[in-house]
Amino acid sequence: MKPHTKIYGTIGPACCDTDTLVRLFESGMTGIRINLSHTSLRDADEWFTHIRLAYQRCRQEGRTGERNGEGAGPEILMDLRGPELRIGRMPESCLLRAGQTVYLTADEDRTKGGPAVPCDMNTAADAQEEGSGVVCIPVPPELLPYLWQNGRYDGEILVNDGTVLLRMEEKIRFRHLYAAKCTALRGGEVKSGKSIAFPGISYRLPTLTESDMANIRLAAEYGVTGVMLPFVRDREDLLSLKRTLRQEGAETIRIFAKIENLQGLERLPELMEDCDEVVIARGDLGNAVPLFRLPVIQAQIASLCREREKPFMVVTQMLASMEKSAVPTRAEVSDIFRAVSEGAASVMLTGETAAGNWPVEAMTCMVNTVREAERFLKH
Repeated sequence: MKPHTKIYGTIGPACCDTDTLVRLFESGMTGIRINLSHTSLRDADEWFTHIRLAYQRCRQEGRTGERNGEGAGPEILMDLRGPELRIGRMPESCLLRAGQTVYLTADEDRTKGGPAVPCDMNTAADAQEEGSGVVCIPVPPELLPYLWQNGRYDGEILVNDGTVLLRMEEKIRFRHLYAAKCTALRGGEVKSGKSIAFPGISYRLPTLTESDMANIRLAAEYGVTGVMLPFVRDREDLLSLKRTLRQEGAETIRIFAKIENLQGLERLPELMEDCDEVVIARGDLGNAVPLFRLPVIQAQIASLCREREKPFMVVTQMLASMEKSAVPTRAEVSDIFRAVSEGAASVMLTGETAAGNWPVEAMTCMVNTVREAERFLKH
């Protein structure tokens, strides 16, 4: 018989206090993910204190909705930065308008370890003409040359899981470096740490960042049970992570391979033996392929995982409407049922628990829908 589907939440400002975490565990949450794209294990020390207190309180009172084996703590997954592209540190978030000019600049946090590039653009004449309300988006400096390796880049640039759409216009001089002048085709919020994707560009970034290495060294100390590697491209990415875990004495930590780009999708069969669980990460995967293909791709990944007897997780926007609403949509609960019926070993909430207005209600809805699906599928 298939074991109960595991259900993870993501910790964040909306659920980082002990009382809320207690309610999440009581409702049936199996474990919790920490997104290290925005923080580090050391900076999140207080969060871990609350996680341990909440779990211990539930165990002592026999109120955990799920038993986490015989261990002394919950499952904790750390989601690394990995070879993914994210916006660097911006002074503040901004709301882009369609038609607005935007500049992609080298993220100096990654080049010199200094402060982020200030948004004054004083050396760009065309930026001066537009006044002081210039928006600069810092990106990994290794990426910029790819944008004009063939003279110019004519593709679309997707920001914040594709909610914002940019088009590159030209390469301009920015101080001692170059920047890409872009036009916003579709506006929306842009802020530090959000995803940025360049469909059609082939580039190779290191598997693990310096911050990833630092977090791996601390993983055992913080009780981390699993590590999620974003944007897995090939077997070497997983082998690199395995070597690093072994070097740090953390080889017992489980590896979750996030499939969210075309390279990983194409090489999925060869990734199976070097990870403990495959993650169908539909956010960035939905940027890499047309959205109308995403349901079919999810079904194909699930089918291959079942064939190879490899556990898999489904994640992203499973109850996205519950970030602002206490009630989910019919499509969302149907999506959860589909994931369970396809054989998912686990499912996960992200923004719903980390930053939403209804974290406990979202987790309760997820648990109830998953368990109802399991009851139905037994017969």
